[in-house]
Amino acid sequence: MRRRHQFELIQALRQFFQEKGFLETLTPPLVQNPGMETHIHPFQAFSVREGQKRDLYLHTSPEFCLKELLADHAAEGLSQIYNLSYCFRDEPTSPIHRPQFLMLEWYRLNKRYETIMDDVEELLTWCISKTPAPLRAEIKGQKLQRLTMEELWLETVKRSPLDFLDAIELRKLIKKDFPDVPLPSVELAWDDLFFLLHLNKVELQLHRWPLLMVKEFPAPLAALSTLKANDPRVCERFEVYINGIELCNAYNELTDPIEQRRRFTEQAQEKKSLYGYQLPAPERFLSSLDRGLPPSAGIALGVERLLHSLFDVENPFFY
Repeated sequence: MRRRHQFELIQALRQFFQEKGFLETLTPPLVQNPGMETHIHPFQAFSVREGQKRDLYLHTSPEFCLKELLADHAAEGLSQIYNLSYCFRDEPTSPIHRPQFLMLEWYRLNKRYETIMDDVEELLTWCISKTPAPLRAEIKGQKLQRLTMEELWLETVKRSPLDFLDAIELRKLIKKDFPDVPLPSVELAWDDLFFLLHLNKVELQLHRWPLLMVKEFPAPLAALSTLKANDPRVCERFEVYINGIELCNAYNELTDPIEQRRRFTEQAQEKKSLYGYQLPAPERFLSSLDRGLPPSAGIALGVERLLHSLFDVENPFFY
C-alpha cells in the first residue's frame, strides 16, 4: 500500500463523518487522569507546581473529555461528535500494538449501541470503496457477521461463559476441560480467567469469521457500558474483529455516577494489587456524570489496525 493511500484513508474517515452530520472535536492529550482500565498503562508526562504537586499524563483515550462535552454542551448541538487523534499507552510494540497510535472515537447522544453497530458496518464499506488500495484477499466479498459472546463461545469451546460467572467455577472449567491452557497456581480475578481461556481457545478460531462483530459480553466485563435490562448477566458492549484482529470497542454508555464510581474503585484496587501503582481519581469526568450525561453510545477504533486489517499495512504513518 502506498504511503499516499494511508493518508487518503484518513481523509475518507473524515468525509464519512461529515456526510453523516458529525462534528469533529479536539481534546487535550495531556490530562490529570488518562483512563482507569486496569490493564492499560499510561505515560506520566511531568509534574507542575501550582501551590502543590500535580501529576499529568498522556491520555490513553479521549473518552472522558468527549463524554464531558456530551454532558455539558449537548444543548449547543454537540449530539454527534467524533475525534481523530493520537493516543498513548505504555505497552510493548508489536504489529498491532504501539506506544502512540491513531484513535478514532465517535459518540451519539440519545442513541443506543445498535446504531453504532450500523455505523461500523457502513464505515467499513465506505473505507473499502474510497481507498484505492488492494484489499486483503481473506475479506473480499465478506459481510460483517454478528454474534453474541455466548454464541461465539458455543461455536468454539462448546461452553457458555454465562454458565461460569463465578471465578471458582470458571477456574474449575479450565483445569478440567482445557488442561493445555496455562493456568497459574495463584488466584486470578474472573476477568483474567475469562481472557486466559478466550485468548488461548476462542481467539485462535476467529479466522473462521473474517469480518466479525461480537456483542453482549458477560457482565463482569462491563467497564463503562450498561447491563442489558432483560438479562443483567450480559453488558451492552461489542467489539469488531477483522481476520482475528480486534478493531474497535463500543459501549452503550453507563451514565449512573454511583455505579461508575463503584467500578472505578474496583479498577483502582485491581491496578494497585496487580501493578503496584494508582492513578488519581477522574474527578472531572465523574463531576460531568453528576451533572447528567444523557443516554448515549460510543466507540473507539484503532486506525492503524484498520489499515493493517483491511490493506495489510505493517507500519503506517512512520511509527
